[in-house]
Amino acid sequence: MPTIALVDDDRNILTSVSIALEGEGYRVQTYTDGSTALDGLKTSPADLAIFDIKMPRMDGMELLRRLRQKSDIPVIFLTSKDDEIDELFGLKMGADDFIKKPFSQRLLVERVKAILRRANPKEAVPQKENEIKILERGQLKMDPERHTCTWKNEGVTLTVTEFLILQALATRPGVVKSRNALMDAAYDDQVYVDDRTIDSHIKRLRKKFKAVDDEFEMIETLYGVGYRFKE
Repeated sequence: MPTIALVDDDRNILTSVSIALEGEGYRVQTYTDGSTALDGLKTSPADLAIFDIKMPRMDGMELLRRLRQKSDIPVIFLTSKDDEIDELFGLKMGADDFIKKPFSQRLLVERVKAILRRANPKEAVPQKENEIKILERGQLKMDPERHTCTWKNEGVTLTVTEFLILQALATRPGVVKSRNALMDAAYDDQVYVDDRTIDSHIKRLRKKFKAVDDEFEMIETLYGVGYRFKE
C-alpha cells in the first residue's frame, strides 16, 4: 500500500489521522515540523504528503517550496486559516488540495484516495498495455503511465493536477475547455474547487513551460469561456 507522510506539530492530529489512514491500509510516516519532514522525505520518499501550514522551524508553505525543487509528490494542506490567499499561494506553488480544520477523518481519507487514484490511474482501473497511449502534440509529449512530460525534448515536472489539466487540453487541440470541464478532468466528484483554483494551476503550467521555452504560448485563455491548447 502507498506511504503517506503526515506533518503536523499537533500530536493529537498526528495520532488520530495516523490511526484513520492505517485503518485503510496505508503506511504512515509522521513528523512534527517541516525541517524534520524535509530531511525525512529525502531518505524515505512517500507517495503522498499531508502538511499543516503553521508549524515551528519550517512552516508548510516553505516545506512545499523546498520539496517542489526536487519532487512532484502530491501534497494536501491542512489549514486552520480562513484566508483564501494562503490557498491560492499554496496552489501556485504546487499544492494539490486543501482541507480546513476542523475536518472529518473520513473526508481526509477520501481526499487521499482520490488523489492517489489520479496519481496512479493504471492501478485504479486495470488497462491493457496497448490502451495506455503516449500523447504527442507537436513539441509536447506526455506519458500518462510514467507521469512524464517533455517539451522540445526537455523534461517538465508537473504535479498530478497540472498533468491532468494539460492532458485534458492537449487531447483535443483547438477545442475550448471550460473551467468546469477542467475541474472534472482533474478532480474527483467529491472534491469542490472554484474557478480561481483552475486559473492558478494554468498560471503555474505556463510558468513551468516558459522556464524550458521562453516563447511557449500554447495554452490560450478565452476570457469568460475557458482555455484551449493551440492547434
